[in-house]
Amino acid sequence: MKQYKPFANTLIVIVSALIGLLLSEAIARSFLNPADYLSVSMKRDEILGSIVVPGTPGFDEWGYRNLAIPANVDIVALGDSHTYGNTAKMEESWPDVVGALTGKSVYNMGMGGYGPNQYSYLLHSRALGLKPGIVLCGFYMGDEFENAFTMTYGLDHWSFLRQDRFVGVDADIWREPDDDRVLKPVRVWLSRNSVLYQILFHSPIANRLKGTIQVFGEDREQDPLKTTLIAEGGKIREAFRPSGIRDRLDMNRQEIREGVRITKKLLRDMNEACLKNGSRFVVVVIPTKEMVFSDYLEQDAAIRLRDVIDELLSHEREIRKDLFEYLQESGIRYVDTLPAMKRMAGHELYALSQRDMHPGRNGYRVIADSVAEYLKNDDLQARPSDERGPLSD
Repeated sequence: MKQYKPFANTLIVIVSALIGLLLSEAIARSFLNPADYLSVSMKRDEILGSIVVPGTPGFDEWGYRNLAIPANVDIVALGDSHTYGNTAKMEESWPDVVGALTGKSVYNMGMGGYGPNQYSYLLHSRALGLKPGIVLCGFYMGDEFENAFTMTYGLDHWSFLRQDRFVGVDADIWREPDDDRVLKPVRVWLSRNSVLYQILFHSPIANRLKGTIQVFGEDREQDPLKTTLIAEGGKIREAFRPSGIRDRLDMNRQEIREGVRITKKLLRDMNEACLKNGSRFVVVVIPTKEMVFSDYLEQDAAIRLRDVIDELLSHEREIRKDLFEYLQESGIRYVDTLPAMKRMAGHELYALSQRDMHPGRNGYRVIADSVAEYLKNDDLQARPSDERGPLSD
């Protein structure tokens, strides 16, 4: 029997460790919202492109990051990952902060990868049924137009919006890129199923350390798609990946021009649907990270990818002007969050990362402040529904 004792002791240690990990996981889930920590598992959908797998912890029955589905609500927020609140907790997303600032109830329907097509569908199929007084449409300038094109020509459900012939358009923008890093399947599974794993390896402290290494490490010159900015005596320390965004804003591309046309139609239809249902429709325009730091980027003559950044900023200014003119002509309310984001550029608005270009908690707070100021304005509550124009920031 003695020869089995070391094996038995080892087995006891392993079993005890597993039980301890399971208990720790259960305790973590009982005190924390899994949706704030776990990576989201998605599955294909023929209308929305992709949806959260039903039953995912931390998501409501409709598959959105809310505690529950209300019978009715003051505000519904539609949008992509910037409205969902990537890199932040649920209560730190800008829609939830708007609710805290205004005292209004908010239901957040933001989802990563979504665009104007999904916003329109969700407005009609879900949002208006909650009888909201206000519908906020988070509109991230970096990819909405390409998304509108991709969904329209990649999914048969949206064929009624087509006015051109594009073939071979792939609507699966959620496909993960190839990654041959060690133990990727194990890490992916843990990131989707273990809150404890995410806390240990992706806590704010761990992310900050990794982000600092990623953004300003020795490999900073090895990634041809990345550039970094250090300004204000080191107070501003940011990474940028401008090439893809530049292309998604280029109205010289036929796909982007078509996406702009589709986007305008969908925004107009959403505004009209809200008016008919007694709701106010407000587009919350969220700029690219490059535009937020444009003053600093344009002053730095030595920055890498100078030509790409210049083209991106030129494209974004052109497409912003076109969009704002359309919104004003169509009587669609909007909030431009760029002025406030630029004023607060030195307050660490974005996640410290060379891969994730989303705002962090501070950035979402600035967006929320701009929206809350708009909603609190007495003029918004009093003026007729057909008056036009945004609130100046």
